[in-house]
Amino acid sequence: MSKPIGLYVHIPFCNGKCPYCDFYSQCDTSLADAYTDAVIAEMADAKRDDITADTLYLGGGTPPLLGTENLLRVLSAAREYFSFSGEATLEANPCSVTPEMLSALREAGYNRISFGMQSAVPEELAILGRKHTPEQVRYAVESARQAGFSNLSLDLMLGIPRQTQESLRYSLDTVIGLPVQHISAYMLKIEENTDFYRKRRWEECPDEEQTCEMYLYTVEYLRQAGFLQYEISNFAKPGMACRHNLKYWRCEEYLGFGPAAHGYFGSLRYGHSRDLKRYLADASQTVSVTDDTPGSFAEYAMLRLRLNDGVCLPEAESRYGEAARRMAEKAKRYESTGLLTVSPERIALTPQGFLVSNELIGQIVLRAAVTDL
Repeated sequence: MSKPIGLYVHIPFCNGKCPYCDFYSQCDTSLADAYTDAVIAEMADAKRDDITADTLYLGGGTPPLLGTENLLRVLSAAREYFSFSGEATLEANPCSVTPEMLSALREAGYNRISFGMQSAVPEELAILGRKHTPEQVRYAVESARQAGFSNLSLDLMLGIPRQTQESLRYSLDTVIGLPVQHISAYMLKIEENTDFYRKRRWEECPDEEQTCEMYLYTVEYLRQAGFLQYEISNFAKPGMACRHNLKYWRCEEYLGFGPAAHGYFGSLRYGHSRDLKRYLADASQTVSVTDDTPGSFAEYAMLRLRLNDGVCLPEAESRYGEAARRMAEKAKRYESTGLLTVSPERIALTPQGFLVSNELIGQIVLRAAVTDL
C-alpha cells in the first residue's frame, strides 16, 4: 500500500465577490446539489485499490454554501473511495455557518475549520468587502468550539489599504484572545483581474517597507503568543500545523476535484479549468496536464524553502546529488546577510529571508539546478 495522499475539493460558490479575490467562484448556488453529484462522481472515477487518503481539504469559494447535507456527502465519498481517515478541513466565512451546521459537521467527522477573518477592524473589513463583523468572528469561533472542534484557524491579511501597525496590533490581539490553534497571515497581492486592481487600491496600501515591518512584527508577536512559524505565512501552536497544506510544500501527492482545483499524482501535475458548467457536463474534459515531469530538484527545493524547517541537506543530497551540494555552497554566500542559515543538516530561510524569498530562492536554487556559476 502506497503512502496516504491528500484530497482537495474546490467549492466554487460565494455570496459575493470580494474586491481583492482572484479565486474561482460564482454566486448562484442553485447548482450545489448537481455540483456535489459531479464531485462524488469524479472521486469514484479516481478510486484505486492502492490509494488511501489521510487529509481532506474543502476550499473555495465558501464551502458551507454547499449545504450541510452535501458537505456530509463529500466526506462520506472520501471515506468510501479513498478509505479517508485523518485531518478534514473546511474553509468558512464567519457568517456562513450556524451552531447547528457546526455540530452536524463535527459529529460526522470534520475536525478542522479555517475561518476567513482577515481583520478585526470594521473599517478594514469594509474596504475588503467582507460581510462579517468582528463579533461574528468571535461567535463563529466560540460556536465551533462548543460543537467540539479543537483545531481552528483564522486568516489575517497584511498590507491592506489604510492598515497601520496599530490596527494590525488590534487584529493580532483579537486573534490571540480567541481559542484558535493556527493563524495564516498573508500579505495582500493585488491581482490584475480584481476590483482592487481596476480601482488602483494599491495607492492606499502601506508601502513595501511598511508592509515588511508589519510582517516581521507579526512573526515576532505570534511567536511570543505561542504560535510558531512553520511556513512563510503560517503559524501554529505546537503540533497543530495544517497537515494537508504540508503535503503541498513537501511535494507529496494529492488529488484535486472541481473547477480550478489542481492535483499532483504519479508522474503528473494537473489542473481543472475554471468553468463550472463544463465541469458539470463532463469533469474529465476540464482536466489538463500542467507538468509532466514533476519532482525536479528545483521544485523540491523551492517548495521546501517555504517551510521554516527548510531543506534537509542529507535527504536532498541522497535524492539529487550534486545539485543539492551546489545549492549549499551558494547558500553559504548569503548566510552573513541574516536571510538564511546553513548547517550540515539543513538550509532554512529566516523571516527576513522569507520577505525576499522569490529572489533568494532563485539565486541559490535555480542556478544550482543548472550550473555552478
